[in-house]
Amino acid sequence: MTLFIDPTLPEPIARRTLLKGLAAASAAAWASGPVRSLRAGESDVEQPEPKADACILLWMAGGMAAPETFDPKRYAPYSEGLAMKDVLSTFPAIPTSVDGVEICGGLDRIAGVMDRGTLIRSAVQPDLGSILHSRHQYHWHTGYVPPHTVACPHIGAWMAKTLGPRREVMPPFINIGQRLEGVGEKEELKAFTTAGFFGSEYGPLNLPYPEQAARSVRPPAGMTGDRYARRQRLFRDLVDRSPQRDRISEDKRDSLLRSMENAHRLMSSKEREAFDIEREPADVRAEYDTGRFGRGCLLARRLVENGARFVEVTTEYVPFLHWDTHDAGHETVARMHGEIDRPIARLILDLEERGLLDRTLVIVASEFSRDALMEGQPGSDARDQSRAKVDRITEERHYGLHRHFTGGSSVLMFGGGMKRGFVYGRTADERPLVAVENPVSVTDLHATIMTAMGVSPKTGYEVEGRPFYVTEDGAGRSVDALFA
Repeated sequence: MTLFIDPTLPEPIARRTLLKGLAAASAAAWASGPVRSLRAGESDVEQPEPKADACILLWMAGGMAAPETFDPKRYAPYSEGLAMKDVLSTFPAIPTSVDGVEICGGLDRIAGVMDRGTLIRSAVQPDLGSILHSRHQYHWHTGYVPPHTVACPHIGAWMAKTLGPRREVMPPFINIGQRLEGVGEKEELKAFTTAGFFGSEYGPLNLPYPEQAARSVRPPAGMTGDRYARRQRLFRDLVDRSPQRDRISEDKRDSLLRSMENAHRLMSSKEREAFDIEREPADVRAEYDTGRFGRGCLLARRLVENGARFVEVTTEYVPFLHWDTHDAGHETVARMHGEIDRPIARLILDLEERGLLDRTLVIVASEFSRDALMEGQPGSDARDQSRAKVDRITEERHYGLHRHFTGGSSVLMFGGGMKRGFVYGRTADERPLVAVENPVSVTDLHATIMTAMGVSPKTGYEVEGRPFYVTEDGAGRSVDALFA
């Protein structure tokens, strides 16, 4: 059962309520028993033929405004006194490599590879009672509305559990670019960046700084194989003697121990070289190096080449930074264009050149879109979180989209069996910019992603004596029109 958060609560109280529910679910996960596949009759699900072997999620954390990126609308250049109601897009549209399809200026390199991709312009999200980045990021990444009575697995953990590693020594789930300490809302971020009830061995290898990834998979000085083995035996002994032992299920304890053993194998393998982006030629590194996100895209390519199953690369969620454009929207988005344009396009071309794009699903997505005037969607009672509640632009910081909008978002997908040069769905040309053709929910988007990876949306496990599915209630329906 999902816990409800009263939308009339002030935001700090709503966030505390969310955190209490997430903390309770996390504690319950450690005490829960083993996770089992559903019994015969409940799990007789035909698995689809996989179209992709690996998945790279390029996460635009903070709310990427569709009319400022992949769904341009009527352009209104900056002028003092301009009415806010007349502002739909603050970037002019530019042509792409697909006839008749335009995206926003500043994404010129991505425009050149649009003929390799499918663009969904009708993704939609619910308001969830209270629009918080933490709630919507949790919903998108797990497919379930938080807080929940169990700790829900991240979509990467689902792939790690259901598909396993592509190469035994390579972690199947790797998360690049998101710091989990010192960036605000840290507990909320930790809540969905986990394997949930599946256990530690299916959780992510977190690499907040891609340029330091090589150090993360190198044994510390003096850590020999014998010393590691002694430490592992001592740790097992400590767990067995712990006064908290009865509160931790044997299944979760063993999962933690297996995750440590997997880490040791990686540190002793040749595959650890994949984590070292300094091994790339200088000109290649320069092409990707627009910041941590760009370097993360280069690292993701190297990891997929070497057998990673699921890699997420994020622009990083930090309140009021990056895509979280509650103020000075145009200036901030122009900077974000510069950070993502070259690395995303180069990643697609590099995967294609290496013969990997067809079997790698690349997704560019965000938790919701943005609009200059509307919070949520028509009829929403969500609290307006804009920092500039004005009717007219009187200074440059007012120019740009800076309210949360859940009625119509864009998702860009490459490879993995998707059509090439294809646009699906449509949003209205004038405000409200809601999806007016072929809306795609988070549940159905997850169903589509998992179908591409060869996992039925109805795949389920028994958790605490009840079924739990890869899409909520097993109800996700793949958008088959997207597949070639």
